[in-house]
Amino acid sequence: MKIVVDFDLCEANGMCEAVAPDVFEIDEDDNLHIIAEPTAELRDSIEQAVQSCPKAALSLED
Repeated sequence: MKIVVDFDLCEANGMCEAVAPDVFEIDEDDNLHIIAEPTAELRDSIEQAVQSCPKAALSLED
């Protein structure tokens, strides 16, 4: 499983961080970082984060 971020679309609005704070982090410069390896245990929250992205900048590949 791999999280893919389209940084051209990402506005760093923090929806992904709000849904999955153990996986996503927005730094003080409004840059998105993936801070954890996507695991089976985190899959549900990652999928929710992908769906909650208003710019569709996130996707999940198996």
